[in-house]
Amino acid sequence: MSRFLIVYLGGHPPSSPEQGQQHFKKYMDWIASLGEAAISPANPLKNTQTVLPDGSVTTGSAMAMSGYTIIEAEYLEDALTMAKSCPFLDIDGTLEVSEMVEMPTPK
Repeated sequence: MSRFLIVYLGGHPPSSPEQGQQHFKKYMDWIASLGEAAISPANPLKNTQTVLPDGSVTTGSAMAMSGYTIIEAEYLEDALTMAKSCPFLDIDGTLEVSEMVEMPTPK
């Protein structure tokens, strides 16, 4: 089994608390539908700072990343199928799906 990173980019926040609750329920239902494939679900990000090559720091994300989920799947196509049903797409968000490479542990 491989691990895949689903990155949440962009999207429009719900316009009311009620819509927010509805969207959150859809999202939690989606996470539940992934079952054991969801290794690290629902990881929202906040207070992002970007460190530039010269060592300076700017506020905010260079790519509008708002969170991520880590899943396990046999193939990339399986991970993409899981991502296609994510309700983040309903709020005009974009998902990037990447296979994670396991690096050797330094000694």
